[in-house]
Amino acid sequence: MVSSPPPLWRWQALDRAADLDRVPPAIEETRAQGWCNFVLWRPSRLPEGCDTAVGTLRREAPPGRVEAEGRTPWSDANPAGYRTEISGGGRRLRLKQFLYDWAFPAADHPCLWGSETRPAGIGGGRVVWLGTDYLGHRAASARLARTTVELSVLEGEFTDDELVALFAALRPAVPDAVPRVLATPFAELSYWARHPADMVSVPTGVFHFHRRGRAHEGDWVPSGEVVDFLTAQGVPVTAGEFRAESAAVFGDGGAVAELDVVYSSPFGGELRLTAQRTGGGRLAFPPQRDKHPATAEIRDLGGRPLHLGYSSAEFGACDAWWQHPDGYDLRLLGSAGAGLGPEAFHGLADAIDRGLRLAGNAAVLG
Repeated sequence: MVSSPPPLWRWQALDRAADLDRVPPAIEETRAQGWCNFVLWRPSRLPEGCDTAVGTLRREAPPGRVEAEGRTPWSDANPAGYRTEISGGGRRLRLKQFLYDWAFPAADHPCLWGSETRPAGIGGGRVVWLGTDYLGHRAASARLARTTVELSVLEGEFTDDELVALFAALRPAVPDAVPRVLATPFAELSYWARHPADMVSVPTGVFHFHRRGRAHEGDWVPSGEVVDFLTAQGVPVTAGEFRAESAAVFGDGGAVAELDVVYSSPFGGELRLTAQRTGGGRLAFPPQRDKHPATAEIRDLGGRPLHLGYSSAEFGACDAWWQHPDGYDLRLLGSAGAGLGPEAFHGLADAIDRGLRLAGNAAVLG
């Protein structure tokens, strides 16, 4: 008997930005999950001598600038987020959880951008990154079932082992929410795909590519039409265990056009493919390194150069650029995890390249 897929995730949101709480309310995780467009995690074990207060919820609301503690300072967007402080014995740290959805999370740990990072496996193929955040605090970051979980040490000292153990002990606040969130296409979860909010220009990987402008320049394909749309464009709908579930065309209203495809795995891993006519978008060849410590090398892909960057030879996160002989520029980004290092990622890029049938089909790219 074939089991039916889980229902898609639906969550609560405010109708107006003016309805935002001036101070995010204290709500424990199981009740807060219904307000989150992401899987909410709670610690099942804390560092020695620490206890935890109830976390606070920032509710989702339509775009609009209001005076509200904890809201995004660099945009008029009002996405959902959850914050927990853990403290005790003169030590204090903060956990922030949200769906990082206005761009692909840079090197899979954007809050650690620019710092030397160290990965550690935390079970189930997942990885946490240790480093220094943009405020100069000792910090850590992981993507768990697509949720970005960022840790920042606010007071005192915590060992690497303590931080890794804390991430390894995170459990879903509402286990039934996990398969439903993972079954929901990225375009339906993404705040920036659903609202005409300002898009923030941020790094996205080892090589330089910053998408600027307003996120609603992206023309998102209805979820039920993605497979047929990509098939018509000559773009493969699978790569290994990853399956395409969202797609959008980004442009400048003129000649620039880029096709973005989001592939996801059953366990929350993610690939992001960007394709453009050669020189017809914002991918610039040869790619230039962005400002983050990483390894970059050039490999062979069917007799053509594959520019491959990665943070860890064991875990990724990888960034691959290459050109297709039919006249297309391509970029593939991947989340980090066990089995997603450069060798496996090279194989994914090769599978996508072999599956492309773009010539004469990719009408959306001109």
